[in-house]
Amino acid sequence: MNRVVAIIPAFNEEVALGSVILRTSQYVDNIIVINDGSSDKTENVAKLAGAEIISHPKNLGKGQGLKSGFDLVESINSNSNENYDIIVTIDGDGQNNPDEIPNLISPIINGEADFVNGSRYIEGFDGDDTPGYRRIGQKVLDKATNISSGLNITDSQSGFRAFSKNTIPFFKLNDSGFGIESEMLSDAAEAGIKIVEVPITVRYDLDGSTENPITHGVGVLLKIIKDMEFRRPIIYFTIPGFIIFLIGIVSGIWLLNDYLNGIIINFGITVIVIILTILGLFLMLNGILLDSIRKLINKKL
Repeated sequence: MNRVVAIIPAFNEEVALGSVILRTSQYVDNIIVINDGSSDKTENVAKLAGAEIISHPKNLGKGQGLKSGFDLVESINSNSNENYDIIVTIDGDGQNNPDEIPNLISPIINGEADFVNGSRYIEGFDGDDTPGYRRIGQKVLDKATNISSGLNITDSQSGFRAFSKNTIPFFKLNDSGFGIESEMLSDAAEAGIKIVEVPITVRYDLDGSTENPITHGVGVLLKIIKDMEFRRPIIYFTIPGFIIFLIGIVSGIWLLNDYLNGIIINFGITVIVIILTILGLFLMLNGILLDSIRKLINKKL
């Protein structure tokens, strides 16, 4: 019989958290709530609902919340007989439906996957009620995540997921904020973990977030792009470098043609062309070198 534990990161979620815990408890053996520096009654609500609690003295971000939860599960699995086979992550704001947990963990129980991503956007599933402005941002983040990870995920920012206990050591959990969703997908892809997606529903009428969605989306996107520097140096360095190098070469040919036709060449433009050519070449070679180093490190690991 598989033992299941749920991890719920929570920051000022006193309104919905109690219901989430009680509904989730029907499908799991234990619930760990990470009270991430909440200023409301989140911790008291979690205690009354019967959850195990980890409290951060201040708000550290969702990524740190998940890290605290995963660290506790790993510690329990290593030091006690209460071994948890499956970890479910679910948001504490009530947007996710705990009744979908059996569907979420089914692929792991059946040996079909070790990482199950709940998706609002699986083709043919009528569960996408995402507001239009959010969907545009989601598509951008999905595309960036897929480029960075080499996956084909339809909902990279989903926080409703299930994991086999065997996956825990492969997650670096470096990102402290909401970029953690994309980071975990990239870590799993890099480790060769089998990932599948299952359809989920989301209630947007319960959205209690106070963060500007544009600011949030841009922040996550910048973190994904930064992550490409290490995971996809060819894309991050070599391709832009090639474009810059090509611009420099074409411009150089154009200047040379002017010179051969007796036209006086502007010194400033000539310097810019030389800089572009050298910079492009440097970026291309840098990307190739870093990619070789990355492959060598991964091979040794």
